Amino acid sequence: MQNINQYSTLIFDCDGVILNSNFQKIEAYRNAALKFGADTDQADALVKYHIELTGISRNIKFDYFLQTIMRRKVTEKDMNFLVQSLNTEVIYLLKNCEVTLGLEALKKQTQGTTWMIASGGDQEELRFLFSDKKIDHLFDGGIFGSPKSKHDIIENCILNNSFLPALFLGDSLYDIETAKKYNLDFIFISDWTDLEDWELICKQYNVESIRTVSDLIKI
Repeated sequence: MQNINQYSTLIFDCDGVILNSNFQKIEAYRNAALKFGADTDQADALVKYHIELTGISRNIKFDYFLQTIMRRKVTEKDMNFLVQSLNTEVIYLLKNCEVTLGLEALKKQTQGTTWMIASGGDQEELRFLFSDKKIDHLFDGGIFGSPKSKHDIIENCILNNSFLPALFLGDSLYDIETAKKYNLDFIFISDWTDLEDWELICKQYNVESIRTVSDLIKI
């Protein structure tokens, strides 16, 4: 395992890494689709697409939902309805979701290292949830999310000379691919992932895996 004290920055995904929220997010997407008027099969199709594109902006997923699944023109009204419905569902379902153990201890262990969140979730929603759970102070490098993509977030950070070297902690194929794209070290967090065959994928991409963030704490 890498010595995490060698890094200037630790980049954390949110869902499945900091919060045990992947399966709540799945339910939130399903409920948003049903509220929009989709039938069960159409809602399930959105959920399937969401899982396949874990870490991607919800706007991209809803664009696909409207055009490909519902076969209708994308309008600002429909997009706003879906995004707002999802936001309401996510806040409701995630307010009581589990936070990974050991964050305070790991932060103490990595003094001098900047922590940040790079998520596909809505940025304002993330900031509200992290404040509500009283963990926002740990992420002194910022809490970032949609509408910017993880690629946009990391590209902006790379312009800062103090950002590198950086370690990305994620639980999706998109996280792995993002780390590879920007030559970032990566550790896969497996305990709460919704990625099927994650062990095989980690082997294919030659990335290390641990169960939880707390596994990084030196005993």
